[in-house]
Amino acid sequence: MDTLGILKKYWGFDQFRPPQEDIINTVLEGKDTLALLPTGGGKSVCFQVASLASEGLCLVISPLIALMKDQVENLTKKGIPALFIYSGMSFVEVKKVLQNAAYGKYKFLYVSPERLETALFLEYLPAMQINLLAVDEAHCISQWGYDFRPSYTRIAGLREFLPHVPVLALTASATRVVQEDICNKLLFAKSHQVFRQSFERPRLSYSVFDAGSKQNKLLEILKNVPGSGIVYCKSRRHTKEIADWLKMNAVVADHYHAGLGNEERNKKQEEWIKGNTRVMVCTNAFGMGIDKADVRTVVHYDVPDCLENYYQEAGRAGRDGKKAYAVLLYGNKELEDLKAQSQVRFPSSVYIKKIYTDLMNHLQVAAGTGEGLTFDFYLAAFTSSFKLNSFHATYAIKAMEQEGLLSFNEVFFKPPVAQCIASREELNDFENQYPGFDPILKGLLRCYEGITDLPVTISEFQLAGFLRISPDEVKNGLIRLNELGLIIYSPQKDKPQICLLQNRMYRDNYVMNTSAILERKEKFEERVNAIINYITDTSHCRSSLIADYFSASVSRSCGVCDNCINSASAEISASEFESISGQIFLLIREKPLAIEQLLKSLKDVQKEKAWNVVSFLQAEHKIKADGEGLIRLP
Repeated sequence: MDTLGILKKYWGFDQFRPPQEDIINTVLEGKDTLALLPTGGGKSVCFQVASLASEGLCLVISPLIALMKDQVENLTKKGIPALFIYSGMSFVEVKKVLQNAAYGKYKFLYVSPERLETALFLEYLPAMQINLLAVDEAHCISQWGYDFRPSYTRIAGLREFLPHVPVLALTASATRVVQEDICNKLLFAKSHQVFRQSFERPRLSYSVFDAGSKQNKLLEILKNVPGSGIVYCKSRRHTKEIADWLKMNAVVADHYHAGLGNEERNKKQEEWIKGNTRVMVCTNAFGMGIDKADVRTVVHYDVPDCLENYYQEAGRAGRDGKKAYAVLLYGNKELEDLKAQSQVRFPSSVYIKKIYTDLMNHLQVAAGTGEGLTFDFYLAAFTSSFKLNSFHATYAIKAMEQEGLLSFNEVFFKPPVAQCIASREELNDFENQYPGFDPILKGLLRCYEGITDLPVTISEFQLAGFLRISPDEVKNGLIRLNELGLIIYSPQKDKPQICLLQNRMYRDNYVMNTSAILERKEKFEERVNAIINYITDTSHCRSSLIADYFSASVSRSCGVCDNCINSASAEISASEFESISGQIFLLIREKPLAIEQLLKSLKDVQKEKAWNVVSFLQAEHKIKADGEGLIRLP
């Protein structure tokens, strides 16, 4: 089947979005490729279609467990066999997955970068017929980027074992320096290709407000823009406070952050995707990999750390191509605090050494030992024991992580896993002896295909719904079946963890690369200055400001951001503005009109001027678009 046939069969689309088809064809020609596609630009389709068009298995490297899980589930629903390996799986579970990847008829294997150098993975690698190496979130490989992960730098080592396999690196946001660093770090061939999707989002209106009362401004925005929304906050506490406040003001809202249990997060996410929850107030743990096209508003309640994060999160609005709004709220003190962050985020080498010693003592690791050991780690307990500032200690640990001393998962998640290990005869005997357990056993076998062959990820919540009993009854039944030896059941685990990547250094041999830390500090300060410039610039098109930061270009000013609207209103004379706005009010007073109808009905008015007046009146809440996209009076 050709690539378009694959797209139609599995995704139901009649054509690719630019530049997906060019990326796929370049990969199929065997060329290394870097693809920069914004959030919602269809990055996963590129490597998934390319792999399905070739014999063999696609090895996908991703740092995000939730994203790997979602993509494997989505592929499986389409009838495409896929596997993933995540932190926390037992040796037996990992070995079973690798055996299936090597000898089964699977098309995709998702792994975290930490897995690539393990002896077990390398043992099975030669038996896998790998047709493509896909590196998701590729900006993580560059220490000049906003989300540097040292484990990513080890990906290039795979090329020694896969000399003729092309690499497709994907990211939503990377500056020119980071783009070049990605290509160099992944050892791209000279013939490599780079594809960049346009940064233009013609129907997405960017706005920035210095809001005296953020709560009131947020409520005003949500009342004037109907439809689904996301509100991003920096703190977990803030998410609940704001969601509760919105509910008190008749907005159907909920909160979401990484500290919630997995089942609770899944349920909240599902309610929002279905439209039962209108607004999700969340940290940046929410949104990655979520495919919801009709988000009308994304509000940043707190100032983001960098334009990379802001562009990616704001881009979750208006993926359906209809009018949408990305709004950033700020106060001057926030900008001052952001400027001061580099001193906190990049502690001195003396302080890092102190935290390293305290941490090793807390974990009770002797000098010269510890490599490969994993510990449940609660930051609050550690900082309390050693009387440390939690923020400063966190960034010292992050510095150790970036230097490859350890891996710190603030929220470690291992979903519940089960495998049926009893034979058919044993199951029949058991059902006769213990009829009370029959529904749970049959529920497992019916809901989870392949559970008799290998461990599968299950959901006690979904199983409870299927059986019409409580989740606690399901969990207790699974525990009992595990004790009786019919299944292997590993309950969900939700704990922060630290994994030591090197033995504890002796005091006299302690070494940290302080020059690299200082360089990362300098790059961080450049990113801070860029987001502050974006916020405080009131004269240039905001789409152009974002494109310039990423060394891209846009063909023209967007015409719909706050700066463009303010500039356009200044260029239209007072009499022109009064005339056009008067016509608009007369037309929509008779009946609400779609924007296209309204623009056509404005006689002898230049379309650009008409559009600017409409945008200005919307921004000032003199007119509004209803749920059906019709322009009407408020």
